[in-house]
Amino acid sequence: MDLEKRPPLNEREPEQPPTAPQPQAEGCLAVAIRIPVRIVVLVLVVPVRLVWDALAVCGRFLYLRGLRPVGRAFAWLGRTLIVTPLTWLFEHVVTPVALGITTVTEWLLKAVFVWPWVGLWRYVVAPVGKGLAWLGRMLVVVPAVWLYAAVLTPIGHAIAWLARGIAAGAAMAGRGIGACLMWLLKAVFVWPWVGLWKYVVVPVGMGLAWLGRVLIVVPAVWLYAAVLTPIGHAIAWLARGIGAVLATLGRWIFVVPAVALWRWVLAPVGRGIAVVAREIFDAFGHAWRIAGHISLVVGRFLGRLLRWLFVDPVRWVYRAVLTPVGHVLRDGVWRPAARAVKDAGRATRQALAGVRQSVRDARADVRRMLFGAPKERVPVGGRRGGARAGARAGAGGPAGT
Repeated sequence: MDLEKRPPLNEREPEQPPTAPQPQAEGCLAVAIRIPVRIVVLVLVVPVRLVWDALAVCGRFLYLRGLRPVGRAFAWLGRTLIVTPLTWLFEHVVTPVALGITTVTEWLLKAVFVWPWVGLWRYVVAPVGKGLAWLGRMLVVVPAVWLYAAVLTPIGHAIAWLARGIAAGAAMAGRGIGACLMWLLKAVFVWPWVGLWKYVVVPVGMGLAWLGRVLIVVPAVWLYAAVLTPIGHAIAWLARGIGAVLATLGRWIFVVPAVALWRWVLAPVGRGIAVVAREIFDAFGHAWRIAGHISLVVGRFLGRLLRWLFVDPVRWVYRAVLTPVGHVLRDGVWRPAARAVKDAGRATRQALAGVRQSVRDARADVRRMLFGAPKERVPVGGRRGGARAGARAGAGGPAGT
């Protein structure tokens, strides 16, 4: 029936989208305290914001125009006076000296500690050990193997066969003795106790259990059902009544006054304090934003004034006076001095290269005087070619003559 009463799909009204929740209307207390609080807070916040923006501008200017250039200058000075000389000293003096000392030390350590022990092991200990091993194998191992295979093995097999026969006889005797002992132990210790349990203890226990059930359990059950249960129900009903009375008294003495105090005193006072605190907080935010706009206008005015009084004259002096003087000093003094320093450095490097080459030649001459000239290596193809040419010349000489 409900399906027949519904209109068709094309005639239904379109569903309305859910509307956004409307903001709640503000109370008269918030509207009454908003304007005075904002005026007072604006008067208090504007000087603080002006001082804050002035300190921020001064700190930014000090960092960008003072600390950063000084830091860069100190960094360049340290790099030029300390890092570059130390780098050159490490690369051209300390590293070659350390490599030479390391090479000499390594060669001395090998010559003193490695090569003598290697030679001793290779040419003394290893041959002597091999000889002693061969001698021990021929004098000890071979006779021991023959003794084990020809003497000890047959004796061990005979002893094992004899031991197996003795063990089989002992096992048969042990099984017979064990069966006798087991029958004797059962007859002495097991069967009497089983009979005592089955024909004495069990009937007596069952009679005592029936007697205890008749004399103790049945009276106890009747006492619990006929006496203790009604008394317990009466005590429980009395305790529930006393608890209900105490709960009612406690509710009217403590709960109702506390709820009334919270609902009619504390909650309205708390809502009023919350409204005042929210308005003060919003007033501080509004005043801080307005003070920011005022500080921006004042800062732009002061910045333009300082630019007219100081920056533009200094810029004009830099462009019109210092730049031409700097170009003259650069073209007339600095570049010739730099060119002279480069020429001196080039001459110094050439002199040092000549000195190094002279030291190398002197070292080669000393090595040649002490150890002789190194042997010249002849290519294999050249040696074969020379031999073949000599053979051909020797073979063709007599024919020509």
